[in-house]
Amino acid sequence: MTEYERSRTMPAQPEQVFDQAANVGQLETWLPRDLHVEPEDPPAVTVHEDRTGHDTSALLSARPEQMRLEWGTREQGSYAGWLQVAGLDSGASEVTVHLSFFDEGHDPGQRTVAEALDGSLRRLEEQVRMRTDNAAG
Repeated sequence: MTEYERSRTMPAQPEQVFDQAANVGQLETWLPRDLHVEPEDPPAVTVHEDRTGHDTSALLSARPEQMRLEWGTREQGSYAGWLQVAGLDSGASEVTVHLSFFDEGHDPGQRTVAEALDGSLRRLEEQVRMRTDNAAG
């Protein structure tokens, strides 16, 4: 098993960050560009990966009371992950994303995963900023 984790501080309340991250209709605004999530019967989703052209059955569950998203593959159990939002004293939030690859064949490698996680967290922060800027003005 291989695991990866990245964190980023975002200048918004944790509830605002979690609401943006957990919005199934807007996941593609911050997920890696080659992943597309199609909701089914919750918590079931289908994830399409452009890189491989494959559709994968997955689960996605939001736990608002914990400000946590969890996901993973359904049938093959080769991949799982979570996103956790925590409030900071300054009124900002820290977002941590953790990925676990149980099957080496599904692990795209450290560099690819690090770039994807950093890019996703950056895009999530941009979406949160746009949302909070629009709410304030």
